[in-house]
Amino acid sequence: MDKKILGALRVKELLLIILGSAILAVTVKYILDPVGLVTGGVSGLAIVARYLSMKSGSFVIPLWLGNVIFNVPIFLFAWKTEGFKSIMRTSLSFIIMSLLLGVLPDGALFTDNFILASVYGGIGFGLGVGLLLTAKATSGGTDMLGNTLSHYIRHVSVGTLVQILDGIVVLIGAFVFGVEQTLYAIIAVFVMGTVIDYVVDSRKKAKIAMIITPRWQEITDVIMKDLDRGVTGIKVTGMYTNEEKEAIICVCSIRDVPLLKDIVKDYDMDAFFVVGSINEVIGEGFIEHWT
Repeated sequence: MDKKILGALRVKELLLIILGSAILAVTVKYILDPVGLVTGGVSGLAIVARYLSMKSGSFVIPLWLGNVIFNVPIFLFAWKTEGFKSIMRTSLSFIIMSLLLGVLPDGALFTDNFILASVYGGIGFGLGVGLLLTAKATSGGTDMLGNTLSHYIRHVSVGTLVQILDGIVVLIGAFVFGVEQTLYAIIAVFVMGTVIDYVVDSRKKAKIAMIITPRWQEITDVIMKDLDRGVTGIKVTGMYTNEEKEAIICVCSIRDVPLLKDIVKDYDMDAFFVVGSINEVIGEGFIEHWT
């Protein structure tokens, strides 16, 4: 890969790690922690630890310290098992998030509205994690621990291990904060998962259109000129008429579809037009590098 492209990718990934970590820190400090929503992970344990230390009336364990206390053993375990290179990006995210949790002033966006807290907490956490995953990093915690444990517990998938670990944290949260807040936390987890999928997969999605028409050449020329999209032509045979025809196939973005339909309609109202969804495209005009 060209060095300039590689350098640009690294800068972009660094910015995504910084932004994703900042969003996570803000979400935990100002949305999830003030209402005691434990959605799993080390951040959930940090919320529990802070609450219990406040109840005890002794030294209050701040969120940043809880994040460090629970994450450091996991990082050391992963470092020993997989090496530093494999956890380098996640280490950066962990450091940024811990620093922000320490320097951000105390406050709360919601104090008694659990619905808003669970929805916006899920959105914020999902957006932060999604940006980190896009940059090939995580926030550490149960994700990293589950991945590392999979080297020793080979008969259980990484996803299942992470779910088990997060489930344990949620159960701890239920014991400390009560069932009602845990049910709201489950809403946040659902929203979080939906947002993560959207952030990670949205840039990969596209549409594929197949058009069968005798005016394929004119339509092809307009698509390549006006939409700046490539077109592939293939010979097809209608099995009912046994007639050979030309079909053109075009992969385009979702926003291109209405314009594509207008082009086909302008040239042939009787054209056979099929549009399907694609989960991922790698190539010129879309994602141009393998990840």
